[in-house]
Amino acid sequence: MTVTATSVDRPDRLQQPPAKGARARLIRLVPALVSALSGVLLYVSFPPRTLWWLALPAFAGFAWALRGRTWKTALGLGYLFGLGFLLPLLVWTGVEVGPGPWIALVLIEAVYVALVGAGIAAVSRLPGRPLWAAALWTAGEAVRARMPFGGFPWGKVAFGQADGVFLPLAALGGTPVLGFGVVLCGFGLFEIVRLALRRRDGEVRRSAAAVALLSVAVPVLGAVGARALVSDKAEAGTATVAVIQGNVPRAGLEFNAQRRAVLDYHARETRRLAAQVAAGKAPRPDFVLWPENSSDIDPFAAPDAAAVIQGAAEAIGAPVSVGSVVERDGRLLNEQILWDPVKGPLQTYDKRQVQPFGEYLPMRSLIGAINGEWTSMVRQDFSRGDKPGVFDFGRVKVGLATCYEAAFDWAVRDTVTHGAQMISVPSNNATFDRSEMTYQQLAMSRVRAVEHSRTVTVPVTSGVSAVIMPDGRVARHTGMFVPAHIDMKVPLRTSETPATRLGILPELALLLVAAGGLVWAGTAAARGRRP
Repeated sequence: MTVTATSVDRPDRLQQPPAKGARARLIRLVPALVSALSGVLLYVSFPPRTLWWLALPAFAGFAWALRGRTWKTALGLGYLFGLGFLLPLLVWTGVEVGPGPWIALVLIEAVYVALVGAGIAAVSRLPGRPLWAAALWTAGEAVRARMPFGGFPWGKVAFGQADGVFLPLAALGGTPVLGFGVVLCGFGLFEIVRLALRRRDGEVRRSAAAVALLSVAVPVLGAVGARALVSDKAEAGTATVAVIQGNVPRAGLEFNAQRRAVLDYHARETRRLAAQVAAGKAPRPDFVLWPENSSDIDPFAAPDAAAVIQGAAEAIGAPVSVGSVVERDGRLLNEQILWDPVKGPLQTYDKRQVQPFGEYLPMRSLIGAINGEWTSMVRQDFSRGDKPGVFDFGRVKVGLATCYEAAFDWAVRDTVTHGAQMISVPSNNATFDRSEMTYQQLAMSRVRAVEHSRTVTVPVTSGVSAVIMPDGRVARHTGMFVPAHIDMKVPLRTSETPATRLGILPELALLLVAAGGLVWAGTAAARGRRP
């Protein structure tokens, strides 16, 4: 009987270890799955959806996945979070050029998130861990916004908060403080849940509970207090502005081959507005804003293009800001031109933050050896401007941040410090069809409006064009791929928010906090390894 029992029992015992091993492997996959899904959740919090609050559970889940991990494991978990977030967020970059550049961009950008993940894991055992973790995330965004090739700030947490309760923090310290507040609240939310579950098994230190509660309360109360900085009241009177969206013959890169048609479309829409003004159906604008690339024909070299622009300006009886591609002294420039109906071109602004792989090709010889199609698409590199763009439309000063520049803190801020009473973000999104790109960029402009307490206009070739009040509210907007215009009175403001005055200082302060957390974590780890 004993022998029989042994022969029967042994197979059961031999089958149990593989079952346990399979369960263990599945359990080990849970942090990876949570990291990736938390990244997707952060993406879902971004426009065109208004689910800004999903950023909080996204970072709470990320905090859970990283807590107590080794730096190698945290690197992988951070990379998965970055992929979950950036792959869907930046899918528009491959609309016309295929998935190659999109995937390459995401794979590179996710490296920064991976490094941040390793840092967050290192500070996850320190007292006050939500503070160090949020500061590290902000530090990662600061680096990503500056390198390589001048940086790529797209996907900053702040840009997903245009509809959120935290938005007033932008007026306090710009996008770094807004993003820091959201991430701090998310990590604090995880700490509250963790401590609440831990209390079932024993006592929780009051200091730890206080830090967790403050991590949530301080950003919320700070946003409530910063609402006093947000206003849409006129401080220097008002101006009637016209935003023109001429549309393009069709979406895609091919529209650049139809440059004259695009110019004619914008002139035609301007004339249509002029007819409404003449009929008393619309107010006469003080000035008119055309989008980027509204005249890809250089009007300084092509008399017929100059005649079209001059005719449109004369018809509306107001100066027009025209987006053009200009070649001057052997340099190719993405230029805005202030065109007066009487005096012709008066001022120009050359885009300073040109887009790598779109407006210039880094490492051209190497890229050409890898893929010759890219060199043919970007035959000549655009040169950078070197002066802030502020156009004088009579008594009104309008700051200019051309398209991609709206993502860069400095490119918008210095237009205000140079006297801009309102801001314009002329853009061209026809290349990206009906993707989420235009809504993401519109959200950036809403954040900039609150950050600097300025009206922001967004004239776009094919939509969505909009006028944004200084409190971040979209007053009027157009549809996509339709000819349209917006003609309305907007407030002019001259006061500077703390964010405008402080400039880069809040970001530097958060970088120091992040460095302090890493030093403390390193010191603690070194002491822990001593016999």
